[in-house]
Amino acid sequence: MNMPLDQVKPLLQVKHLKKYYPIKKGVISKTVGYVKAVDDVSFDIYPGETMGIVGESGCGKSTTGRSLVRLEDPTAGQIIFQGKDLANISHKEMRKLRTDLQIIFQDPYSSLNPRKRIGDLLAEPLLAHKLATKEEADKKVNEIMEIVGLPKQYKNRYPHQFSGGQRQRIGIARALMLRPKLIICDEPVSALDVSIQAQVLNLLKDLQKSLNLTYVFIAHGLGAVKYISDRITVMYLGKVMELATTRDIFENPKHPYTEILLNAYPIPNPHERNRNQMVIEGDVPSPANPPKGCVFHTRCPFAKDICREKAPELTGKAHLVACHFPIDERNA
Repeated sequence: MNMPLDQVKPLLQVKHLKKYYPIKKGVISKTVGYVKAVDDVSFDIYPGETMGIVGESGCGKSTTGRSLVRLEDPTAGQIIFQGKDLANISHKEMRKLRTDLQIIFQDPYSSLNPRKRIGDLLAEPLLAHKLATKEEADKKVNEIMEIVGLPKQYKNRYPHQFSGGQRQRIGIARALMLRPKLIICDEPVSALDVSIQAQVLNLLKDLQKSLNLTYVFIAHGLGAVKYISDRITVMYLGKVMELATTRDIFENPKHPYTEILLNAYPIPNPHERNRNQMVIEGDVPSPANPPKGCVFHTRCPFAKDICREKAPELTGKAHLVACHFPIDERNA
């Protein structure tokens, strides 16, 4: 995406998104608290870009992605897509928008019905939405399989007859069947070998260019996110810590948590790292009982009294950060 973002209308807007899971106890299943998986998340996604979402396990990145396509019903907030708030429309209305919103899952094998042939699995979205006859769907299946690099004669095989990389290509093909505008890639390469990861990432980039796709790319590995993303959202304990272009995140991080994640990112020559680099200590607090103030203050080497008392707001223009003492101000 080459055009400045302030000159482009967002494809999707997320405003103060929350997803809480109730904690129930007792015989009558009384609600005694909530797991705050996603807690007041906001960002915009622009046409043709890839928005990366990174963070430790349990930070809420996958729940955020699933909420965008209503696989999880949000507790609060707005998800504006094509003038409609996806968070507050009926499932019947949401079904009409499914053709524009698709998801690629982390485990391609568990997301494929083992009793169905691949051709039937790929044709199913078209037939379910009544967008093609059986003959037209079969032709479309052949085209999509060719696009993702699978011989069309493989459509008569079952999922267990494919390798992990091939199954993920099938998952990508299924997401493409309805020619969506936005695809949520929920850790699509984390279960694959490194060499296969590179092939799948290159395939996603090629498809984005040829089909004018927009991605939300969720991952643990910073290498994959750096390679494919235009902008990156860094999450921690259900909240956005930092949001900026990929270059700014890697070359000019402002939040201590982002810097710590980058320090853990493998580089070709580890001796080039600063030996005084920050190391994260302690465990991630429970999302059922997040810390008061800044949720990161219990593990932050720069935390002060205000961090323990007041939650920082996500502020900035092109480079957003939620920190009372961002790195550029500490170094000034």
